[in-house]
Amino acid sequence: MNDDDNQTLVPDSFVDLYRDSRQRLTAPKQEVAQRYEYCEDMAQMLVDSCRTIHFRDGVGEEEVLDRVLRGLADGAPGIDAMHAVWVVRRTAELLEWRWTPPQAPEGG
Repeated sequence: MNDDDNQTLVPDSFVDLYRDSRQRLTAPKQEVAQRYEYCEDMAQMLVDSCRTIHFRDGVGEEEVLDRVLRGLADGAPGIDAMHAVWVVRRTAELLEWRWTPPQAPEGG
């Protein structure tokens, strides 16, 4: 997604968070771009912290990322569950670590 007034190129993986079943955006493009910038900045900021925890404390890569997800889910400002998973997935990409998001519990 790219808007003429905004030079930010929002990746499809993020835009997909805002698509309905008919592939229409559920929020204005400007809002999606702003949310992307916020989430991308957060992922970038988490990289050094994750590396430090991994090397200093000897915590496995996936466990570090799972902890970050739990931390984001516990009330990071402006981050809901779908954005938290995207941020952690992006952080894993930046670190070149493998990460599989935990499965949501099945409800009944």
